[in-house]
Amino acid sequence: TVQLMESGGGSVQAGGSLRLSCAASGFYGITYCMGWFRQTPGKEREGVAAVDSDGNTNYAESVSGRFTIAYDNADDTLYLHMNNLKHEDSAMYYCARDQCLTARGFRRTTTLRYWGQGTQVSVSS
Repeated sequence: TVQLMESGGGSVQAGGSLRLSCAASGFYGITYCMGWFRQTPGKEREGVAAVDSDGNTNYAESVSGRFTIAYDNADDTLYLHMNNLKHEDSAMYYCARDQCLTARGFRRTTTLRYWGQGTQVSVSS
């Protein structure tokens, strides 16, 4: 059984930092991308950052320079380091994984097969 399990969300003041984690299990022998998406009530889910199996990354313009995506192959865990958080970063953050051609293409689609349950990030201004 494939599984993605996020953790690390919470409440922080604007300007603060958080690190999200996504532990993957049950995925074997598949070339893939992994990424972080976020969603607020009434809005569409948007891609925040993605990484492919070669380590190429892609970021949404709104988070570029503040967020860093990283993948630990040894633990099969994806991370999102979020610095200088803004109120508008508040959302439910989801981890996703699937086959892909590029990290950019992966980040720009939400029709992916494997999703975590989400972790809430709240940034107070």
